[in-house]
Amino acid sequence: MDEHLARWHGKAPYDERVEAIITRMQLLVKHVRHAKEVALAEVGIQDFEFETLHRLAARDSRQATPSELASELLLSPAGMTGRVDTLEKAGLVRRIRSEEDRRRVDVELTEKGHRLWSAAMNVRAMAEAAMVSALAPEERETLDGLLKRMLVSVETRP
Repeated sequence: MDEHLARWHGKAPYDERVEAIITRMQLLVKHVRHAKEVALAEVGIQDFEFETLHRLAARDSRQATPSELASELLLSPAGMTGRVDTLEKAGLVRRIRSEEDRRRVDVELTEKGHRLWSAAMNVRAMAEAAMVSALAPEERETLDGLLKRMLVSVETRP
């Protein structure tokens, strides 16, 4: 990173400190993405499976309608149907018909799906903790606050 900055010193119209911050954040995102891929591969699931299981695991009831999931995952209804079909065949979710309204179908996380999601989360948590271990607890708190401030600023900008 320092070599990159030195190579461009005085050659490009940007603030070098800003370039250093943004480039380091981009590299860290790559490392986080890789750690997630390794964690998912270790437990034998794909990213799209994990993301769907993750949304269901976050709910107290561990279930949601397909349209709720599609909205959260930014998928079309047809895309969500295909995803649920795949997960159901693998035994990770099941469709449940509402007793009050037979037209309503919920998608529920199975125990097998929850175990797989938990295993992926454990591997991922260890990888993320290892990345952050370079910082002391008070430094982690400071960094978290600074990143939050940057994110809020970006997200609330018109």
